[in-house]
Amino acid sequence: MDHFEYRGRELFCEDIPVRELAEKYGTPLFVYSSATLLHHLKQIQTAFASANPVICYSVKTNGNIHIAKLMADHGSGFDVTSGGELYRALKAGATGDKIVFAGVGKTDPEIKYALEQDILFFNVESEEELHNLGAVAKSVGKVARATLRVNPDLPPKTHAKTDTSVKGVKFGLDIDTVVEVARGVVGHPNLQVVGLHMHLGSPILSADPYRQGIEKGLKLIEAFRQMGHPIKYLNMGGGFGIHYRKQEALPAGAFAEVILPGVKAANCQLVLEPGRFVVGNAGILVSRVVFTKESGGKHYIIQDAAMNDLIRPTLYDSFHRIWPVQPAGNLPAPPTDYEVEIPDTFKQNVVGPVCESGDYLAKDRALPVMKRGDLLATFSAGAYGMAMSSNYNARCRAAEVLVTGGTARLIRRRETYEDLVAAEVDCKD
Repeated sequence: MDHFEYRGRELFCEDIPVRELAEKYGTPLFVYSSATLLHHLKQIQTAFASANPVICYSVKTNGNIHIAKLMADHGSGFDVTSGGELYRALKAGATGDKIVFAGVGKTDPEIKYALEQDILFFNVESEEELHNLGAVAKSVGKVARATLRVNPDLPPKTHAKTDTSVKGVKFGLDIDTVVEVARGVVGHPNLQVVGLHMHLGSPILSADPYRQGIEKGLKLIEAFRQMGHPIKYLNMGGGFGIHYRKQEALPAGAFAEVILPGVKAANCQLVLEPGRFVVGNAGILVSRVVFTKESGGKHYIIQDAAMNDLIRPTLYDSFHRIWPVQPAGNLPAPPTDYEVEIPDTFKQNVVGPVCESGDYLAKDRALPVMKRGDLLATFSAGAYGMAMSSNYNARCRAAEVLVTGGTARLIRRRETYEDLVAAEVDCKD
C-alpha cells in the first residue's frame, strides 16, 4: 500500500499534486509520504505484536533525520552500521537501549562511541571482531553485549549483491564454526553473548528462507545456552520484499507466520531490522525531461535525475516503475503492468545527464511520447535512493520533501555548488 495515486490524470502524494511540489522545490526531487511510512511500520508492529518485538528501523535504507524521528516517535528503534548512522539515530531522538550496531568492519572509535551510548547490543560478524569488541570494552571499563551473526548457508534468495546468507560472502560467522567461536568467549569479563543474529539478505519475496533459518537458529541457541551464554535475543534482521513491479511482495503477516513459532520455541525477545519494507514504497523520485533523442534505432528520454540520484538500476539491474506525472488522456493512469505492451507507447530508455553509459533509470520501457519540461515519477525510490546518492560529476544532490496530508515540508534542501567544495576550501597547503 502507498499513498501515491492518480486523480484526474494527475499524480498526487497524499493530498498534494506532485506537479506543485516539483514547481516549488525543483527537480530531481525525492517525495515521501508520511502516511505510507507509518502504515508499513504499523503492519510490522501488528503482525509481530504477540512477540512484543524490538523493531529497529534500518538507517542505511534512508537515514534522513526527519524520517528517523517519525520512526522514533511511533515506537521504532534503529539498526545502524556506522558511527555516522549512530549519530543520525541519536539526532533523531533515539536512546541507546533501542539501537543495535551491525556491520563487518566496526572501527575501535565507532565501538567506543556505541559503548558510550550504552547501545542494546552489537551484531558481531567474525571471530576477530568478537575478541576485539571485548578488548575495546575492557579499555573503557565497559561490558559489551553481543549477538553472533550466523551465516546459515541457505540457497540463493535474491540478487547476488544483496544475498547475505549464502556460503562465501563476507557477512556473519560460518554456521560450521560459530559454536566454537562462542565457546572461546565463555566467561569473558567484558563480553556478554546475549543473542543470535540472522539477516538473510534483501529483498526477499518468500517466507520459506526465514523458516529454514529459524530451524537452524534454534539448534545454535540451545548450544550457546548449554555452554553458559545468557541468550535473550533472536534477531531475524529484515529483508522483507516490497512491490517494485506489480504486487509481488508478501504482507508482513506471511513472515510473522514462520518467524513467531520459532521465537516462542527459543524463548527469546524478537528483534527485527526492517528498512526497505517501511520506506521503499513511501518515496518517489520526480524528474523533469531535458531532451529526447533517437540513436541507432533506440529512443532516449534524457531527464535530470541520474545514477548519482538513484543507482539501483545501474548497480543491481533493478526495476522501478516509471510513469508521467501528468499522463495524456489516451494513456492509462497508471498501467496495471509496466512490463507489457501498452497502447500509445513505445520502447524508450530513461537516462540521466551523467557521463557514463550505465547512467539509466530504465531500459526498453513502454512510455509515451515525452517532451522537454514534462515530469516523470520513478516509484519505489524511498529505500536506497537518497541514501546511496553521490556527487559524481559534481552534481548537487537532490532535495527531499515529506508530505503529511495536505502539508509538505522540506526535510533536506538541495545542495549548492558551495556545498560541493565546502570540505575542501578551508584546507591549507
